Amino acid sequence: MYLVFKTLNLEQMNDKLKGAVCGIVSAMCYGINPIGKLLYADGISTDTLLLYRFSLAAVVFAIAIVVTKGSFRLTKREGLITLGLGLLFGASSMTLYYSFRQMATGVASTLLFLYPLLVAIIMAVCFRERVGWRTLLAIVVAFIGIAILNYGGDDNSLNLVGGVLVFVSALTYAIYIVILNRSLSKVSPLTLSFYVALCCVCCNLVHSLIDPTISLQLLTAPKHLLVVGALAIFPTVVALLLLAVSVRKIGSTPTAILGALEPLTAVLIGVLLYDESFTFPLAVGIVLILASVLMVVLPQQKPA
Repeated sequence: MYLVFKTLNLEQMNDKLKGAVCGIVSAMCYGINPIGKLLYADGISTDTLLLYRFSLAAVVFAIAIVVTKGSFRLTKREGLITLGLGLLFGASSMTLYYSFRQMATGVASTLLFLYPLLVAIIMAVCFRERVGWRTLLAIVVAFIGIAILNYGGDDNSLNLVGGVLVFVSALTYAIYIVILNRSLSKVSPLTLSFYVALCCVCCNLVHSLIDPTISLQLLTAPKHLLVVGALAIFPTVVALLLLAVSVRKIGSTPTAILGALEPLTAVLIGVLLYDESFTFPLAVGIVLILASVLMVVLPQQKPA
């Protein structure tokens, strides 16, 4: 945790700015999730990919806790809440990756961005949190930006099964963010993230045992190990840690809105690394997404 903060120079920032930076970096790290499709082309199953991803992440978290002389201890209440968070995050990841087999990642990314709206609704209904016009406008602008960003791909067709999977992913992720915001303030993000990753490993193992059609595979090819390593470090280790910090510093709804940078990152990776064309719709989508992020990051002026 210290190394991440030192690298991003977060120690010198105030809490609001620190939370915004953590949310932005976390979202950008989550944005590389679609590279998992590279393994699908080689016949690697979703459960195998996720099992390797979360197992490696759990090991990294455990080493970090030992090196930083942190604690693995949780109270009974903290353990139960952490178990719930792990199940939610595991369900969100699994349904999202299965949706990648049903529809284009661009369409899935657009539908997934329902989760900030779900977060806002849950916070308003369950905790009577006031949702201001600026927050709602940021959600709408970001959603339009993501939709434009992913318009014109090779496959923009909607798939019922894929759509249901993405909605479940968005809902479970929204609940995860809300619970993270409302509890476990005394548990370090490092310890919390370790147990969340460990729960995800257990989820994948149980799912593979329940479903006889699933066979876990041994990964030996350098390409496979590289992809799994990238998924374990960026959208898991770094993203989970910084997400926990961001939610605690700026709240669940603003952190969720910053998630608009996830599909933006995926698109930019395609442009920069895979020579995908940079079109006018892409430019418009990027501007809208950045505008929604600024609505969250920039402080609101109080009336005189």
